[in-house]
Amino acid sequence: MRIGIDLGGTKIEGIVLRDDGQEIARRRIPTPPGTYEAILQAIAGLVSELEDRAGARCTVGVGTPGAISPATGLIKNANSTRLIGHPLDRDLEGMLGRPVRVANDANCFAVSEATDGAAAGATVAFCVILGTGVGAGLAVGGRALPGAHAIAGEWGHNPLPQPFDDERPGPLCYCGRHGCIETWLSGPALARQFEALSGQQTDAIAIAGLAEQGDPAAAALLERYCHRLARSLGMVINIVDPDVIVLGGGLSGIAALYQRVPQLWGPCIFSERGHIRTRLLRPRHGDSSGVRGAAWLW
Repeated sequence: MRIGIDLGGTKIEGIVLRDDGQEIARRRIPTPPGTYEAILQAIAGLVSELEDRAGARCTVGVGTPGAISPATGLIKNANSTRLIGHPLDRDLEGMLGRPVRVANDANCFAVSEATDGAAAGATVAFCVILGTGVGAGLAVGGRALPGAHAIAGEWGHNPLPQPFDDERPGPLCYCGRHGCIETWLSGPALARQFEALSGQQTDAIAIAGLAEQGDPAAAALLERYCHRLARSLGMVINIVDPDVIVLGGGLSGIAALYQRVPQLWGPCIFSERGHIRTRLLRPRHGDSSGVRGAAWLW
């Protein structure tokens, strides 16, 4: 049996899966405040509790923000800054007394959806996170492809493709550059754009709801969002040519994306128009994909 751990900034979730994907146990705990060592202890305690409930010793996979640097073996690019600069996999192996596989949380999402989710059976799956940030994982043959720098799928920190004049230079991103895809397509970005357009403060899901109800400002902004997403995914299709793109994260529940974006991305793709074979799909496992994917790392 397999244990998956999804390490987040506010919660740590664990799951036990049988080899056939059946869920045996699940537990969620708050991420402890304080030190890096406190996180290690919390994960070790959660693994012990899950193994007691499963009645067996299990393999352990961990999904984490950021990634393990191939250059140093230490965590980098994590918004949970306590993790940065630490050998998370080796420290957990020492505490648990067994090998531990650690991967970026978007890669875990990709593995989950490619194993027994929406992208099951696809040779190449690009699995997108549209939430507080914008990222993705790339799965080939059901396995995560991390890349030479452990940044494969980090499309959110590329510039918005084919920008219009009013999209240049674009908002300042926390990475220090202007106009990153994340600054246009994240949930907070959509909320900021709506406030600038209408003077109203609300979140991305509520904006989509207003658009469905016929609110003109929300409808216009959602159409612009779909166009930006179509351009951004068209670039991905040109480079990666995936069989399937699966949307995850909080904005993946916006129904309009699945109809409108494929209608718009044709002119951005270097292939015959009207014959684009890439499918844009909802996630099968929703919020559970990350923790399931961590278990499937084994």
